[in-house]
Amino acid sequence: MLVVVNLWTFLTFYIVRPVCAFSVVSLDERCSQMLRLTPYTFKRYTLPTYRVMSEKTPRDVILVTGGSGLVGKAVAAVVSEVKNENETWHFVGSRDADLRDAGQTRAMFERLKPTHVIHLGAKVGGLFGNMKYKVEFYRENVLMNDNIMECCKDFKVKKLVSFMSTCIFPDKTTYPIDETMLHDSAPHESNIGYAYAKRMIDVMNHCYNEEYGCNFTSIIPTNIYGPHDNFDMQGGHVIPALIHKCYLAKKNNTDLTIWGSGSPLRQFIYSMDLAHLTIWVLRNYDSVEPIILSVGEEDEVSIADVARYVAKGMGFEGNIVFDTSKSDGQFKKTASNTKLMSLYPDVKFTSIEEGIKKSCEWFSENYENARKGH
Repeated sequence: MLVVVNLWTFLTFYIVRPVCAFSVVSLDERCSQMLRLTPYTFKRYTLPTYRVMSEKTPRDVILVTGGSGLVGKAVAAVVSEVKNENETWHFVGSRDADLRDAGQTRAMFERLKPTHVIHLGAKVGGLFGNMKYKVEFYRENVLMNDNIMECCKDFKVKKLVSFMSTCIFPDKTTYPIDETMLHDSAPHESNIGYAYAKRMIDVMNHCYNEEYGCNFTSIIPTNIYGPHDNFDMQGGHVIPALIHKCYLAKKNNTDLTIWGSGSPLRQFIYSMDLAHLTIWVLRNYDSVEPIILSVGEEDEVSIADVARYVAKGMGFEGNIVFDTSKSDGQFKKTASNTKLMSLYPDVKFTSIEEGIKKSCEWFSENYENARKGH
């Protein structure tokens, strides 16, 4: 009997205890389980509970391409406000890797080893840039998207969230447009190169999902604006281009000239609102089907209204002139956010007037360093 007791004591303190030190089950409980195998009764020891190291939540590594752009900067701001100890974020731009180059893209994945990817990187521009460089907008975006998807598959990334745009929807359609209407017919000819390149994201998301089981999805935001945008007056999007024009008109005491009639209607989403929703999609939305992230149909505004909000936000009191010799582009592309609201009914949006005011203030304060061209 004495030999058995001493042997058990030896096993308990010199073999079982070190092993149990990495277990979520306490040594006291483990010993109780083992003692049930013997008819003898031993003294019970109360010891601290230890967590199994292998069961510790692995750190997620989130790669954000286009991290130096409008949405990337907004996502970085949101992430800094709500920190998660189990996440490491990497925001990369064109200086870190040329996503059109497969070798550079793969080298970036090998270096950072992401578990999740938010793909914002793209060749983007306004109406007149898209009309002039259709081939470049198509080829460069397809190359970037293809390289990112292939690396996500090869490196076994848990989730890829790519960005599309409402300009990918059919030109001839009924309104409001929703996620099921994406491939019904051709997009508007003014941005046909960019639109088809972005449509292919949805096509390839389904292909990678069906063939390899990849968790790839996509976001369709409406027109984005906010701090850190490209305020290029020639090739930029409408709000940043107008903000820059208005800044100079106020400075030089000239008219604010708007290209087009000002009648087209658009839904605009503030970049910080979109950043919050992008992180929500990353953490909560796992369908391969795309999801529209937008304000409601009732928040659609005309370009003329936008011009007046910009003038007010910039403190411009001069004349607003509409140059009707310039193209208006697509008159409207009203999108439904019904799907988003059904999944996230408590979401709140910044009003267009407040968002433009904040954007004007940011541009005025950061004029020297703000992006104002390619």
